[in-house]
Amino acid sequence: MPMVSMAQLLAKAEEGKYAVGAFNCNNMEIVQAIIAAATQEEAPVIVQASQGAIKYAGLDYIVAMTRLAAANSPVPVALHLDHGTSFEQCMQCIRSGFTSVMIDGSKNSLEENITLSRRVFDVCRATGVSIESELGKIGGTEDDIKVEDWDALFTDPEEAEYFVKAVPVDALAIAIGTAHGQYKGEPKLDLDRLAEIRKRVRIPIVLHGSSGVPDDAIRAAVERGVRKINIDTNVREAFMSGVKEALAKDPNQIDPRKVLGPAKERMIELVREKIRLFGSSHQA
Repeated sequence: MPMVSMAQLLAKAEEGKYAVGAFNCNNMEIVQAIIAAATQEEAPVIVQASQGAIKYAGLDYIVAMTRLAAANSPVPVALHLDHGTSFEQCMQCIRSGFTSVMIDGSKNSLEENITLSRRVFDVCRATGVSIESELGKIGGTEDDIKVEDWDALFTDPEEAEYFVKAVPVDALAIAIGTAHGQYKGEPKLDLDRLAEIRKRVRIPIVLHGSSGVPDDAIRAAVERGVRKINIDTNVREAFMSGVKEALAKDPNQIDPRKVLGPAKERMIELVREKIRLFGSSHQA
């Protein structure tokens, strides 16, 4: 089926009180794995492209691969820009065929974030594209967007309420204790803060940096209003474990299909597990 907007998927998630998985892609095998897993689980899904993915694969390739995969799948698929850095980049993605964009103005002041998000919001509303914004800073590294752990700021509930009144975005990414990349210890989510933010904004909440967050914490976050959950690192780990296992069995292997095939199967298994955890199986 044709790609759909993120807002459409999150509206149904809100009704059903589950979360939609948003999985980052970098190449064809990852796109195929995400869509295959969602199809097998009969689940809606969001395919995401980050700064690194766009630089590596190219914008047109990402759109073409995701559009083709979605067209051949019976489940609804949205294509989302993850951590858009500028108004110009968001416009480029909208023109290229993305159905959703994130404008990340979290490194700016609150008012500057609002101004930037509002510019993108106005275009999104005119074009039918969804918009996600971020408030607060999420620790770790997301491609070329770096936040030192000690500088990470949790989202303030009052600021979240103020922000959403100024810019009624389709989804709000918040900082409650997750981080991008691999965790050195077990992350502790501030679920009370999440509940207070949700009470004030009443729109779908996005949880970034969710690879490595314990299952119980994910379930608790979904119960408190998280409707989009981002997974990148776990997908990469599954990919590389498949590659390493294939090469360990046959170090002289020269057929990429014999190496990337097992990697794809590992990713399908991982994405299916996440979809079931998020509660979105059979919700397509």
